[in-house]
Amino acid sequence: MNVSSLRPSDLVWHRALARHSPGPASAGRPLCAAAGTANRSRPGGRAGRVRPAELGFAGRCRRREPGRGHPRRTHRGALAAPARALPQRCFCRRGAAPAGACAPAPAGANSADEQRGARMTVGIGLGLMEFPFSGAAAYWRWVDLCEAGGVDSLWQTDRIVSREPQLECMSVMAALAGRTRRLKFGMNVLSLALRDPVLVAKQCATIDVLSEGRLLPAFGIGSPRGPEWAALHIDTRTRGARTDEALAVIRRLWHEERVDFAGEHFRLTGAGISPRPVQAELPMWIGGGSEAAIRRTAQLGTGWLGGPETPDEARPIVAAIRAGAAAAGRSIDEDHYGASFPFLFGRRGDAALQRAMEAYTERTGRDAGDYFAVGDAETILARIAAYIEAGVSKFVLRPVGRGDEHVLAQTRRLIEEVLPAAAARWPKPAK
Repeated sequence: MNVSSLRPSDLVWHRALARHSPGPASAGRPLCAAAGTANRSRPGGRAGRVRPAELGFAGRCRRREPGRGHPRRTHRGALAAPARALPQRCFCRRGAAPAGACAPAPAGANSADEQRGARMTVGIGLGLMEFPFSGAAAYWRWVDLCEAGGVDSLWQTDRIVSREPQLECMSVMAALAGRTRRLKFGMNVLSLALRDPVLVAKQCATIDVLSEGRLLPAFGIGSPRGPEWAALHIDTRTRGARTDEALAVIRRLWHEERVDFAGEHFRLTGAGISPRPVQAELPMWIGGGSEAAIRRTAQLGTGWLGGPETPDEARPIVAAIRAGAAAAGRSIDEDHYGASFPFLFGRRGDAALQRAMEAYTERTGRDAGDYFAVGDAETILARIAAYIEAGVSKFVLRPVGRGDEHVLAQTRRLIEEVLPAAAARWPKPAK
């Protein structure tokens, strides 16, 4: 990249990414002490059974200065401080940690990597790339299985125009709010440049209210290869600018009664939404691995959710986001870095797998060979461990299947074989 062509404000993100790119000196160095944690028993729980609280997308954060907050909102599921000059407070899930658990680490504590590993909680959710079911009844069987089986969260890929069956992700979030009582759910990730930010802010607030604070919004700019841009008459060259403006608008609408905004793509005068989200600080996870996405996450995000990035690709991105956030005077919780990958209990020759890999390559332009985890439970756990070493602790695993029973069977094996093993290998940090 020609550094001289970058704007001065972007140089910090370029330098941070270059500084943390893997090289001979850093190859193989774990970023998370949890990757080598020995198995420990869980008090009060049956062996081999995962309790929902053990695998979660919500983690602890450092204590922040208290500020004003909406008296009727809870902190349930909130993740991190916003980029705007908004009240800063502790965003732990209510009751998830005892008094003082969010206090700064004492002087003389272990290394930064050891402190990070001790704080991380591995969370495993499930997602869908397509709609692999014969109809609504089979889909709800799958949702009910995830709800009862201890899966942390459900995630819906955002596709509007497609040849394959795809559900619209915001509609799915609303339906899940009514069907489930424990599961969290989110978009993986919403292509924000395709949508009006006022409508998105309203939809998220409504779903968060109806689910009593279980929504996990995640946003990105969307792939330029997608057919949605032409269908919706949006110039792909404006994706980044539209997304930056939309993120600013959405965050303000979630917190302010009246919003005036004058941007290149969006303009508001005295706009507001009510009710606002139940979560005092509704999460704003950001997807993408470009320098612009790193800057966007560091400046505006409360977490990062990777897409096609492998563990080796995720490592420098996580490090650069941390450095960029620090340069911006912010901090993102160590627990708020996520990755997603498809899995199949089986062999490489599976017809459904070949079809899924071909669709992935067509959609992303990337080789699917190393991205899909194919084999047994240990294969999936090894992939999770590689991401944990890169500083990632939240996962969206997508079952590859060829029909109702196959997808249900794949999910059931994950619940029975992977979730208990993950909870034992990476126990929830002691309170």
